[in-house]
Amino acid sequence: MRVLHFFKTYYPDSFGGVERTIHAIAKGCRMKGIESDVLSLSRQPAENTVLFAGNMAYKAKLDFEVASTGFSTEAFGMFRQLAAKADIIHYHFPWPFMDLVHLAQRPKKPSIVTYHSDVVKQKLLLKAYQPLMHGFLSSVDKIVATSDNYVATSTVLQRYRNKVEVIPLGLDEADYPRAPDAIKQAWQARFPRPFFLFVGVLRYYKGLQYLLDAAEDLPADIVIMGNGPMEAELKAQATRQHLTNVHFLESRSDLDKAALLELCTAFVFPSHLRSEAFGLSLIEASMFGKAMISCEIGTGTSFTNLDGDTGLVVPPADASALSEALRRLLIDTALVQRFGEGSRARYLSNLTAGQMSSSYASLYVDQI
Repeated sequence: MRVLHFFKTYYPDSFGGVERTIHAIAKGCRMKGIESDVLSLSRQPAENTVLFAGNMAYKAKLDFEVASTGFSTEAFGMFRQLAAKADIIHYHFPWPFMDLVHLAQRPKKPSIVTYHSDVVKQKLLLKAYQPLMHGFLSSVDKIVATSDNYVATSTVLQRYRNKVEVIPLGLDEADYPRAPDAIKQAWQARFPRPFFLFVGVLRYYKGLQYLLDAAEDLPADIVIMGNGPMEAELKAQATRQHLTNVHFLESRSDLDKAALLELCTAFVFPSHLRSEAFGLSLIEASMFGKAMISCEIGTGTSFTNLDGDTGLVVPPADASALSEALRRLLIDTALVQRFGEGSRARYLSNLTAGQMSSSYASLYVDQI
């Protein structure tokens, strides 16, 4: 069996949350005898068409972008050729151009779409996009949501409830080597007192401005690892509020991230808008057996972090609630340990890449 994944970006141009999910599905399914190709767009398609982890990552020429949506005339022909060789077409939503290609080509193959997120930010454009979106979602055979939480809170998914299946995201522990002692010791020397860790792209929906407010007078450090469009604004806020206990780290190696995950008191993930559909960083924290703090936004974040079991879930955009949660974990070491054990158990029971890829492999077989 051969599957064609279609999404706007992929390795080596980009390797964010959706891209890592595609990779994990393709890698896991390959072990079950299912081959995968991935088609995405690139400004340099010749250089970035590569064999990655045993699967071909094909690139069509990116012509232009509008509102974070890439367009490509070359993609129509490449999609037609690759779809002809595939047994299953696997789309990754949202990407309006993908909907257009699907409806223009109408491939005579079973089709599924992983519904990663509602369209949240582009509310005005959504009105114009809705006919295309519903035409696309109506025409695919199966829609996969990443958590029951998201299905319950998405008006779009409720409309197609009869063909929605839930397959949670998962990560492969083999992709996360543990840091050697020398790296851990170096970070421990840099942050000798208790610290809370955030890892992710610094975007508008991550709620980090509220975390900075919550950090005032906190007798612990806040370590923020990542880059992104909010970086300058957040650093200016930290300077303005004299937050000497907040430390911004640029993106680091996987070993540095592993060391910080092991050393931190707990993992904090203050995303306050449902643009945060799941949060793979929470799965990473769960994998490392860390207590977590997140916000209730009706998405997969509260599927990974179960309030009172793996950590604390607080109201969104509420610095006071965040501060209270941080202070509670700072002083209650027994609670932190219990949450950490629950977090690790949650990963093993629900959030491994093996479970995710097995579920997709079964879904592929059912669609043939």
